[in-house]
Amino acid sequence: MVQSDSKTARELARGIVARLQDAGFEAFWVGGCVRDLQLGREPEDYDIATSARPEQIEALFPRTKAVGRRFGVMLVIEQGREFQVATFRAEADYRDGRRPSRVRFADARADARRRDFTINGLFLDPVAGRLYDWVGGQNDLRARLIRTIGAPEERFAEDHLRMLRAIRLAANLEFEIEPRTLEAIRALAPNIQRVSAERIRDELNRLFLPPPDIGPAVPPPAGDTGAGTPTGRRAARGLELLRQSGLLEVVLPELAATIPCEQPPDYHPEGTVFTHLVLMLKHLPANPPPSLPWAVLLHDIAKPVTATRDPQTGERHFYEHDKVGAEMAARILRRLRFPNKQIEEIVTCVRHHMQFKDAPRMRKATLRRMLLRPTFALELELHRLDCLGSHRRLDIYEFLRAEAEALARQPQIRPPLVKGQDLIKLGMKPGPALGRMLAEIRELQLQEELKTRAEALRWARRRLADTPLAPDATAEVPSNRPNGRS
Repeated sequence: MVQSDSKTARELARGIVARLQDAGFEAFWVGGCVRDLQLGREPEDYDIATSARPEQIEALFPRTKAVGRRFGVMLVIEQGREFQVATFRAEADYRDGRRPSRVRFADARADARRRDFTINGLFLDPVAGRLYDWVGGQNDLRARLIRTIGAPEERFAEDHLRMLRAIRLAANLEFEIEPRTLEAIRALAPNIQRVSAERIRDELNRLFLPPPDIGPAVPPPAGDTGAGTPTGRRAARGLELLRQSGLLEVVLPELAATIPCEQPPDYHPEGTVFTHLVLMLKHLPANPPPSLPWAVLLHDIAKPVTATRDPQTGERHFYEHDKVGAEMAARILRRLRFPNKQIEEIVTCVRHHMQFKDAPRMRKATLRRMLLRPTFALELELHRLDCLGSHRRLDIYEFLRAEAEALARQPQIRPPLVKGQDLIKLGMKPGPALGRMLAEIRELQLQEELKTRAEALRWARRRLADTPLAPDATAEVPSNRPNGRS
């Protein structure tokens, strides 16, 4: 958030608290915004808890929305910004592992005790500048601990997603999970299956796409020259915590299968596929594209199921793991209810990631088709991380970057020289033969054997003149290239 915008949000949120207090109600900033302020980080948003009831909130503010009146939750709209304002409440009977069936309005202390983790249970009066801590949150902030308020078994039974949230907070804040809390997650991990796929997906996205400005990063261990970026280290630790907590086997069992999957040391001196993925995540850039962490996680997802061993040399192989992996990635992403467009670009990255090793030996046209793929920038970044997570050689990455930059200086190559309508005007009918001729013209263009539209049309006329049956689109169009292959 831009600093001026952050300041405006803070001032508006303070104004809401002041107006509630002036009307005789208690009011505080609560939850993540208080935690972030204590950590020296500007909050993304401000939540407010108050003794005012929903109808009293409506009477005080000109613009409100009731988003959870039964739970006492209102939105107050100030200068186009929405602030959640909730009445102090206590909750009971979480029968579905998500939301309470009974709610009663209560006081501030009871409201603090119903929350998930101690570091999220702090209340701040921004008018008086006074912090209220009824749950031990300050001590856990200083100790850098994630601990539930009260018995972890009870908190996780109330909302099973809190188990994933504990992992995400520990990874993003670079905190530890308090031992009893972690043990409860291990014991209750199967319950996460009762949570909707959409909620799990959203929490995993927050885990693997941590904001780069979440607070001061913990320095990497001494001597760790491959520590990566703060964003990357947080995402990598998230994956490791999923494994340690037992949640990985439940939410992403295909990924858990990579933990013992050994790889050939010549290409992967780092060891198992899972270790490779952790190292790749460590090098994620700040603000990575949303699909990049998932391309990392899924690019080798099929190695465990395609693994074979040469009976003579003992070498391990993973034949067609890119093709099988693309199919598996699509199933996993559909299961997690990802948008179709994002599924398509991640699956494309998985399907093509093995092409990159052959790039320096590709024919010019083949290489350029690769460079012109809509997903190429994402694929190239995946390749960079793939290298940094294994042998650390970036020669092919640098080669492809140079080729992409050179191609960008030749805009005439990007659009095809001719279209189907052009060939129809020359006498061809729509059909397979027309498509093949368009593909061959495009091949010659990418090879720079045809450079202008006029050259391409002359070539097409000559070809049609040499092929008497071509105009009825029923004959094969012979190729001038050896074997007709690119």
